[in-house]
Amino acid sequence: MIAVGRIGRIFGNDGGVMVTLYANFPDDFQIQEPLFVNIDKLAVPLFCNSLERRGQSGAIIHFDDIDTVRRAEEYLVGRELLIEESDEENDEFYMEDLIGFTAIIGKRKGAISDFYDNPANPLFEITLSDKSHLIPAAEEFIAGIDFERKSIKFVLPEGLLEL
Repeated sequence: MIAVGRIGRIFGNDGGVMVTLYANFPDDFQIQEPLFVNIDKLAVPLFCNSLERRGQSGAIIHFDDIDTVRRAEEYLVGRELLIEESDEENDEFYMEDLIGFTAIIGKRKGAISDFYDNPANPLFEITLSDKSHLIPAAEEFIAGIDFERKSIKFVLPEGLLEL
Protein backbone atom coordinates (compact mmCIF):
# COMPACT_ATOMS: atom_id res chain seq x y z
CA MET A 1 0.00 0.00 0.00
CA ILE A 2 1.17 3.50 -0.76
CA ALA A 3 -0.11 6.74 0.73
CA VAL A 4 -1.75 9.01 -1.86
CA GLY A 5 -3.49 11.65 0.25
CA ARG A 6 -4.59 12.88 3.67
CA ILE A 7 -8.15 13.51 4.76
CA GLY A 8 -8.23 17.01 6.22
CA ARG A 9 -11.71 18.03 7.28
CA ILE A 10 -15.45 17.57 6.82
CA PHE A 11 -17.12 19.04 3.76
CA GLY A 12 -20.86 19.60 4.03
CA ASN A 13 -23.26 17.70 6.27
CA ASP A 14 -23.51 14.41 4.37
CA GLY A 15 -20.16 12.82 5.28
CA GLY A 16 -18.07 14.39 2.51
CA VAL A 17 -14.43 15.15 3.24
CA MET A 18 -11.76 17.51 1.93
CA VAL A 19 -8.63 15.65 0.92
CA THR A 20 -5.11 16.82 0.17
CA LEU A 21 -3.83 14.62 -2.63
CA TYR A 22 -0.16 13.75 -2.76
CA ALA A 23 1.78 14.07 -6.01
CA ASN A 24 1.65 10.30 -6.52
CA PHE A 25 -2.17 10.16 -6.58
CA PRO A 26 -2.93 8.47 -9.91
CA ASP A 27 -4.25 10.80 -12.59
CA ASP A 28 -6.28 7.94 -14.04
CA PHE A 29 -7.93 6.94 -10.74
CA GLN A 30 -11.41 5.45 -11.26
CA ILE A 31 -13.96 5.68 -8.44
CA GLN A 32 -14.73 1.97 -8.89
CA GLU A 33 -11.30 1.25 -7.37
CA PRO A 34 -11.15 1.22 -3.56
CA LEU A 35 -9.12 3.62 -1.49
CA PHE A 36 -7.98 2.41 1.93
CA VAL A 37 -7.51 3.86 5.41
CA ASN A 38 -5.76 2.16 8.30
CA ILE A 39 -8.09 1.60 11.24
CA ASP A 40 -6.68 -0.38 14.16
CA LYS A 41 -3.74 -1.44 11.95
CA LEU A 42 -6.08 -2.91 9.32
CA ALA A 43 -6.39 -1.57 5.78
CA VAL A 44 -10.10 -0.87 5.42
CA PRO A 45 -11.35 -0.43 1.84
CA LEU A 46 -13.50 2.59 1.08
CA PHE A 47 -15.41 2.96 -2.16
CA CYS A 48 -15.97 6.44 -3.53
CA ASN A 49 -19.46 7.61 -4.25
CA SER A 50 -17.94 10.70 -5.86
CA LEU A 51 -14.54 12.34 -6.21
CA GLU A 52 -14.37 15.96 -7.32
CA ARG A 53 -10.91 17.40 -7.84
CA ARG A 54 -10.22 20.90 -6.57
CA GLY A 55 -7.03 22.25 -8.11
CA GLN A 56 -3.96 20.07 -8.48
CA SER A 57 -3.74 18.75 -4.95
CA GLY A 58 -7.24 18.91 -3.54
CA ALA A 59 -10.41 16.87 -3.78
CA ILE A 60 -13.80 16.48 -2.21
CA ILE A 61 -14.69 12.84 -1.72
CA HIS A 62 -17.92 11.19 -0.66
CA PHE A 63 -17.58 7.55 0.35
CA ASP A 64 -20.23 4.84 0.28
CA ASP A 65 -21.36 3.96 3.84
CA ILE A 66 -20.05 7.25 5.27
CA ASP A 67 -23.15 9.42 5.16
CA THR A 68 -23.00 11.47 8.34
CA VAL A 69 -20.63 14.06 9.76
CA ARG A 70 -20.17 11.92 12.89
CA ARG A 71 -19.05 8.85 10.90
CA ALA A 72 -16.69 10.90 8.75
CA GLU A 73 -15.09 12.51 11.82
CA GLU A 74 -14.80 9.19 13.65
CA TYR A 75 -13.38 7.08 10.80
CA LEU A 76 -11.77 9.43 8.29
CA VAL A 77 -10.56 12.86 9.41
CA GLY A 78 -6.80 12.98 9.87
CA ARG A 79 -6.12 9.62 8.23
CA GLU A 80 -4.02 8.95 5.18
CA LEU A 81 -5.62 7.53 2.06
CA LEU A 82 -3.84 4.53 0.61
CA ILE A 83 -4.06 2.58 -2.64
CA GLU A 84 -2.75 -0.80 -3.61
CA GLU A 85 0.53 -0.56 -5.44
CA SER A 86 0.21 -0.61 -9.18
CA ASP A 87 1.15 -3.69 -11.17
CA GLU A 88 2.83 -1.47 -13.75
CA GLU A 89 6.23 -2.16 -12.27
CA ASN A 90 6.00 -5.90 -12.48
CA ASP A 91 8.13 -8.08 -14.70
CA GLU A 92 5.50 -8.71 -17.36
CA PHE A 93 6.22 -7.72 -20.93
CA TYR A 94 5.67 -9.04 -24.41
CA MET A 95 8.58 -10.72 -26.17
CA GLU A 96 7.85 -8.49 -29.18
CA ASP A 97 8.80 -5.55 -26.95
CA LEU A 98 12.41 -6.78 -27.10
CA ILE A 99 12.74 -6.25 -30.87
CA GLY A 100 15.39 -3.60 -31.39
CA PHE A 101 17.17 -4.36 -28.11
CA THR A 102 20.92 -4.91 -28.17
CA ALA A 103 21.72 -8.61 -27.84
CA ILE A 104 24.84 -9.37 -25.80
CA ILE A 105 26.23 -12.87 -26.28
CA GLY A 106 29.57 -13.30 -24.57
CA LYS A 107 31.73 -10.42 -25.82
CA ARG A 108 29.73 -9.96 -29.02
CA LYS A 109 26.93 -7.48 -29.54
CA GLY A 110 24.16 -7.62 -32.05
CA ALA A 111 20.50 -6.72 -32.29
CA ILE A 112 17.24 -8.55 -31.82
CA SER A 113 15.72 -8.09 -35.24
CA ASP A 114 12.56 -10.19 -34.92
CA PHE A 115 10.54 -12.53 -32.72
CA TYR A 116 8.68 -15.58 -33.99
CA ASP A 117 5.85 -16.56 -31.66
CA ASN A 118 5.54 -20.25 -32.36
CA PRO A 119 3.82 -21.96 -29.38
CA ALA A 120 6.05 -25.01 -29.70
CA ASN A 121 9.30 -23.08 -30.06
CA PRO A 122 9.32 -19.25 -29.81
CA LEU A 123 12.46 -17.81 -31.39
CA PHE A 124 14.46 -14.60 -31.42
CA GLU A 125 16.14 -13.58 -34.63
CA ILE A 126 19.44 -11.99 -33.71
CA THR A 127 21.68 -10.18 -36.16
CA LEU A 128 25.40 -10.49 -35.38
CA SER A 129 28.01 -9.21 -37.87
CA ASP A 130 25.38 -8.87 -40.62
CA LYS A 131 24.37 -12.52 -40.21
CA SER A 132 20.99 -13.65 -38.81
CA HIS A 133 20.74 -16.35 -36.17
CA LEU A 134 17.68 -17.96 -34.61
CA ILE A 135 17.84 -18.79 -30.92
CA PRO A 136 15.11 -20.11 -28.65
CA ALA A 137 13.33 -17.49 -26.56
CA ALA A 138 13.73 -19.52 -23.38
CA GLU A 139 14.26 -18.21 -19.85
CA GLU A 140 17.29 -20.42 -19.30
CA PHE A 141 19.13 -18.60 -22.14
CA ILE A 142 18.38 -15.09 -20.87
CA ALA A 143 20.79 -13.89 -18.19
CA GLY A 144 19.26 -10.44 -17.83
CA ILE A 145 17.17 -7.77 -19.46
CA ASP A 146 17.95 -4.08 -18.97
CA PHE A 147 14.91 -2.10 -20.09
CA GLU A 148 16.59 1.26 -19.49
CA ARG A 149 19.57 0.46 -21.71
CA LYS A 150 17.42 -1.63 -24.07
CA SER A 151 19.75 -4.59 -23.89
CA ILE A 152 19.41 -8.28 -23.20
CA LYS A 153 22.23 -10.58 -22.16
CA PHE A 154 22.11 -14.17 -23.34
CA VAL A 155 23.96 -17.21 -22.00
CA LEU A 156 23.82 -19.85 -24.69
CA PRO A 157 24.94 -23.47 -24.55
CA GLU A 158 28.06 -24.26 -26.53
CA GLY A 159 27.34 -25.04 -30.16
CA LEU A 160 23.90 -23.37 -30.26
CA LEU A 161 25.22 -20.30 -32.03
CA GLU A 162 27.76 -20.81 -34.75
CA LEU A 163 29.80 -17.65 -35.08
